[in-house]
Amino acid sequence: MPKVHRLGILTSGGDCAGLNAAIRAVVHRAIYGYGWTVHGIRDGSLGLMNRPVEHQELTLEFFNSNLLRMGGTMLGTTNKGDPFAYPMPDGSLKDRSGEFVEGFHMLGLDALIVIGGDGSLKILDKLCKQGGLPMVGIPKTIDNDVHLTEFAIGFSTAVNVVVDALDRLQPTAASHHRVMILEVMGRDSGHIALSGGIAGGADVILIPEIPYSLDGVVKKIEEVRRAGRNHALVVVAEGCRTEEGLTPTVTWGGQQARYGGIGHSLSEQLNSRVNAEVRVMVLGHLQRGGQPSMQDRLLASAFGVHAVDLVAKGKFNRMVAWQDRGVVDVPISKVVGGARHVEPDGALVRTARGLGTYVGEETATEAAG
Repeated sequence: MPKVHRLGILTSGGDCAGLNAAIRAVVHRAIYGYGWTVHGIRDGSLGLMNRPVEHQELTLEFFNSNLLRMGGTMLGTTNKGDPFAYPMPDGSLKDRSGEFVEGFHMLGLDALIVIGGDGSLKILDKLCKQGGLPMVGIPKTIDNDVHLTEFAIGFSTAVNVVVDALDRLQPTAASHHRVMILEVMGRDSGHIALSGGIAGGADVILIPEIPYSLDGVVKKIEEVRRAGRNHALVVVAEGCRTEEGLTPTVTWGGQQARYGGIGHSLSEQLNSRVNAEVRVMVLGHLQRGGQPSMQDRLLASAFGVHAVDLVAKGKFNRMVAWQDRGVVDVPISKVVGGARHVEPDGALVRTARGLGTYVGEETATEAAG
């Protein structure tokens, strides 16, 4: 067993609900279970790269009963700037990975727990392997696209926001005889749209993994009206392409282009083809914030405890995961190969189709099955 006295923890990538619950679990387990000190690294990998190193010892006094209920991350985070090719003020790119490793040693850390999504875990895994740093990962992302775990921290709360939005949109859609389009996050994966759409009673759910046709969307809306309902709800994932194969994006402040605009594009196309007014709502970052759901608090707590126990056992380069109603751990090398997508013939897609929801065009295999 390794001799651990000082444990570091950081959050990386986009924020989400449940991060503070995970940090709390790590600190409680490390102190109560092993008598270690825990050092929180500020703003993800940047905290170890900056000089002086940006950190703070996390004691039990930090964790009053309110922090468990707070969204965001008390440590701060970043989803910009690859340490292996970090953008400098003069426009050049610099390899700052050595500064990350040096920062770890400057703090005298014995191991590091990192909380991130598939992209940030990939970078952090590479950083720690390069420097020989003992590391354990915890998956978090509202997109729920990390391999080998059924759930990641943040997903449950994000889906709850989608369902709440649909619950609020339905009465106004009915009052004005409208088609309401709700654009949700998820990057290249449709997990949020699919789960939220089913739970919120959407008539149409469009996700990046399944091609759709405008005719199919119009047909479903007309079918709903023939059945006697004067309104329809449509959920579309931000990563969906138009029927022509284009991916709408937006650019903020000259930064990297990001997904956004598919809802408005779909609205423009539908307005001339359906006998109803079409309106759009883009949820955006509302899905990241707010109080974490019960499931995210529970998941984060279980992940945090298990991650500390892995450190105590000397089981590094692992990621904690949720499988078969329990916490397990898996090799990070099997996780960071890319995003996990919705299975077009999976249980939730079959559920949506069974409810009469239009989820894009059925494949020959699905139709035969």
